[in-house]
Amino acid sequence: MSHPNWKRVVIKVGSALIAPNQQGCSSHYLLSIAQFIVRCRAAGTQVVLVSSGSVAAGAHMFPDQEKSNIAVKKAMAAAGQTEMISTWDKLFDFPSAQMLLTHADLRDRERYVSIRETIFSLLDHNILPIVNENDTVTTDKLKVGDNDNLSAMVAAAADADALIICSDIDGLYDKNPHDHDDAKLLKRVDTIDESIYAMAGGAAKGGVGTGGMRTKIEAAEKAVSHGIDTYIINGFTELSFNMLLKGENPGTHFSPYDKPMLENVHWMRHTSNAQGEVIVEGDFDESLERDSEQLTSSEIIDVKGEFSVGDTILVRKEDGTKLVKAKSNYSSCLLNFIANQDNDEFASEFEEKTGPIISDQHVANLEKE
Repeated sequence: MSHPNWKRVVIKVGSALIAPNQQGCSSHYLLSIAQFIVRCRAAGTQVVLVSSGSVAAGAHMFPDQEKSNIAVKKAMAAAGQTEMISTWDKLFDFPSAQMLLTHADLRDRERYVSIRETIFSLLDHNILPIVNENDTVTTDKLKVGDNDNLSAMVAAAADADALIICSDIDGLYDKNPHDHDDAKLLKRVDTIDESIYAMAGGAAKGGVGTGGMRTKIEAAEKAVSHGIDTYIINGFTELSFNMLLKGENPGTHFSPYDKPMLENVHWMRHTSNAQGEVIVEGDFDESLERDSEQLTSSEIIDVKGEFSVGDTILVRKEDGTKLVKAKSNYSSCLLNFIANQDNDEFASEFEEKTGPIISDQHVANLEKE
């Protein structure tokens, strides 16, 4: 590797680095990360910081409360967010900006574009965006769930060149290094497949965060498909950041796709959630090979869920095979009505007047899944 020539980099820092003892924020591990950010900016590289830790930072303010209580966790996040931002702000001599997001913000195309524009505007004015999930308002339907995947979505939205995910170990091992002395570090991963996920195992045990190695692999898959170099490194050691600045790989490097997905296709596949499903006959699968996704009502067998015009839907076959995610130009109610018409001529004329069922501009093929 040569000296990194990054135009823009996203770095994700987890709860264990922010508040290792859940006794408020600590700058112990953050100093080297802040210095890395300072040195990147001095070299002309724009930086976006995705920082977990609001719940862990606020935990000490609620000593007698049941920590599993959702309402208490939201209160911890609200109190801890202020402390966390203040801690970061003290480590920099340049301005920073807080961005609190939910998955609902990211999966709505108009709001997603607004997020992109805000990030670009902040960076253009040399302001450091500090992004976190808005834990005070998230619900199961609204949350991303972990900041590893959030960081990948932010990296895609920011058109980053590199995503750096800080961990408590040096990178991805072929087996759990905490349990196996002979575990070997994978320095480079060119293809993320089931064998890579098998090495990742489950969620982290006993930590203060919500993710584990698996969520970091999920994030890496999202990022590399957008053409983003992705690294999992040990965020607890200053050496990791010094090596990165020298163009060396301190952990595991995930190679980006040679042909990255287009921005709108990547958003559709990896960020937007399907609000409903359309079940189609097998013939529609053949149209994918001709790069034509003109879905007609004659191919629809069933419509599941409730969705509105503009929502993302999943198109799949009866056997469960996922074909595409796409923007629906019809509501579920109207689509049900058209699909259930016995008169095919009526349906054809209706679609000819109102346009295609799914939008050609927002289609992500899933036939390889």
